[in-house]
Amino acid sequence: MNGESGRQRKVLLFSAATEVGTGLVLMLAPDVLTRLLLGAELSGIAPVLARCFGIALLGVGLAPALRTLLIYNTLIALYLGYEAATGRARGPLVWPVVGLHAAVALLLVWTGRRTERA
Repeated sequence: MNGESGRQRKVLLFSAATEVGTGLVLMLAPDVLTRLLLGAELSGIAPVLARCFGIALLGVGLAPALRTLLIYNTLIALYLGYEAATGRARGPLVWPVVGLHAAVALLLVWTGRRTERA
């Protein structure tokens, strides 16, 4: 394994571990993450959907692939950024989470391109 693929592996592992952790929190305590991220309470069927999303994140994190994590991080950064900009997502963690997902997406692009050149 050369240095470039080592960097890519680290970014992939970081992103995967983050998604596994988020998935577990959504599965076990969806209200906590919803309050911190969106500044809202869950009601009705929302906890079931949050747990479904948690299971999906767990799957993404347990089977990390460059393209999958790149697409996910890009789309979730854009979507959460939109929700925050329109005022629908008001939790204290929403903008840091947008920044984190955007940074991970950029790192995946950067390490992917550097690996392709090697």
